[in-house]
Amino acid sequence: MKLNIRYWICQISGWSGWFMINLFFVYLFAHDMYLKPPEKSRIFLTDLFIEFVWAILATHLLRLVLKKIQWMRLPSKKIIMLFILGVCLTGLLSYYGPKTTANLTNNSLIEYEKKEARKTAINREQQLNVAGTDYYLSNTKLQSQDTSKNALNYAAAVLSIKKSTGWYRNNKGEWQYEEQRKGRFWWEIIFTFILVALWLLLYMVWHFVEKNRNDQVDRLTLEKTVKELEVKTIKSHINPHFIFNSLNSIRALVDENPQRARKAITELSNILRSSMQVEKMETVPLHKELDIVKDYLALEQMRFEERLKVELKIDEDTLNQPVPPMMLQTLVENAIKHGISKSINGGYVKICSDFTNNNHELVVQNSGQLNGELNGDGFGIKSTQDRLRFLYHGKARFEIKNVNGNMVESKIIMPVNY
Repeated sequence: MKLNIRYWICQISGWSGWFMINLFFVYLFAHDMYLKPPEKSRIFLTDLFIEFVWAILATHLLRLVLKKIQWMRLPSKKIIMLFILGVCLTGLLSYYGPKTTANLTNNSLIEYEKKEARKTAINREQQLNVAGTDYYLSNTKLQSQDTSKNALNYAAAVLSIKKSTGWYRNNKGEWQYEEQRKGRFWWEIIFTFILVALWLLLYMVWHFVEKNRNDQVDRLTLEKTVKELEVKTIKSHINPHFIFNSLNSIRALVDENPQRARKAITELSNILRSSMQVEKMETVPLHKELDIVKDYLALEQMRFEERLKVELKIDEDTLNQPVPPMMLQTLVENAIKHGISKSINGGYVKICSDFTNNNHELVVQNSGQLNGELNGDGFGIKSTQDRLRFLYHGKARFEIKNVNGNMVESKIIMPVNY
């Protein structure tokens, strides 16, 4: 909302500034040409206002198109081509739109000047005493070797009227107009293109600078979040409850099953090592994340035994897909902490990974229910949402909800290419 307000303030202020600059120079250097008589002044100001409105409409339409095609994601060559095409099309719209509107509303300064010039041409006929004669046939008479005084006077009258007003009579005696300032059209349209090019250049530079600044802020925020995640993950895994449970389970296995006890120690070591290495990378292949999750579940199964049932449904094509480190493990840990451990009979945890609609979906389901409102301020949920937003620039999302009556589903949806 703030960005839109800022955009409209810049848009209206910029074109209003151009409107005022035109008025300033006309008032100082062309006051008699554009502001007298009052009728011409009214038409000039109306014309200028129509150009102001069309400039805003045309450039705003260009902005909508740029946003629609997400121009900032295009390669440099395409952005350059888009710049040239945008300037040409918007320039033509900015030039012909006001002209057409002014003509339809009878507020065209050009048409007003042409009408006034025609009145002047008629008056010049009377001043030169050629009104009602066939003086406009002077060229034909000169070509027929008629060099009489009248023929010469008539030829001079034609040139005088045409040069001063742009109007002349054809061989049938009908009035016709010939633009005296022949470069006027090209100058006006080129100048319109220059204005649009400046507007588009400012727009693009602004967004490049803004994107660069936001990327820097996001990087710093992500680094901070990852470090917080590292500290809190380590704390969650090294808390006495978790360590004591794991060590007690391992101690019970030392005599019964020494081989399993050694494996359990390795699993615990892997989890702690992964927690320490979280800050060193933004993503890891899914198969590495799954290895940590399996170690974690193996340790928890020593505690819950038959009360914990685990199912993995992993599409092999997703195993090398990059995922944020410890994110899946956090969801599994939450599933056991808030679902399985609170049930006397234990429960069921299912982990799924698959590709859907060019997205990578990671799903963790566990027995239990979401009671009351979801605590969005909890570190697990908040860190997951923040990391997805920063890493995937708003293209990924996290969902958690009740499904099938007695299950809770946590789902992470990430774009395959970002």
